[in-house]
Amino acid sequence: MGDARLYDRIGTGYSLGRRTDPRWMALITRPLGDACSVLNVGAGTGSYEPARTVLAVEPSAEMTRQRPAAAAPVVRAVAESLPLRDRSFDAALAVLTVHHWTDWRSGLAELRRVAPLRVVLAYETVRHCDYWFVREYVPEIAERERSRPSATRIADELDARTVTPLLLPHDFADGVFPAYWRRPEAYLDPAVRRGCSALAMADPVAVDRGLERLAADLRSGRWHERHRGLLDLPHFDAGFRLVVSHD
Repeated sequence: MGDARLYDRIGTGYSLGRRTDPRWMALITRPLGDACSVLNVGAGTGSYEPARTVLAVEPSAEMTRQRPAAAAPVVRAVAESLPLRDRSFDAALAVLTVHHWTDWRSGLAELRRVAPLRVVLAYETVRHCDYWFVREYVPEIAERERSRPSATRIADELDARTVTPLLLPHDFADGVFPAYWRRPEAYLDPAVRRGCSALAMADPVAVDRGLERLAADLRSGRWHERHRGLLDLPHFDAGFRLVVSHD
């Protein structure tokens, strides 16, 4: 998980913006079935950590500091080298973390080694690249996205049994990058942007330039005219996929 230092820098207040959305929580935990012991890899602040979690793995000190007092114990380690015995858990969970790993294939191999059931939430990078904010305002974000593993590649690597789309409701509580697909003004809020690694890792000059264009388009009504088709949609497919693999 190569972005530990990034999250030590940008993660202050992360738990305030990246809140658990109960609709996603239900979908993420359902494939765990009757697994009694769950390992949460790349756990962050524990936003989607089921009660059955026995251990969390997180390399960032800042993210670990924000975990709730009642959360599972956490070990500072990386996915590519889990300090755990083979088959030591019933299930391994990895939520929106694989794209941050330095060697994602090695990390997935580690998930397979420590648990017979793997539940991974990832996203199709092509859909993120085509997201209106990226396409129209900060296209530089797409350069990094194209270098990341897509949900399809992750599913292939894990020999996944199922791949399920997780749609974004228009009032999604978790401030993941595309969460504001119908609330564009939110991107003008610095607190919102701090919770989006896609923006935090982008060239700040490019981000500022894009935000100036977005603000102008919101004032003129151009954004709403261009994206009128989104305004009545209850859900949006931003490419998030729940990948389930088991032996």
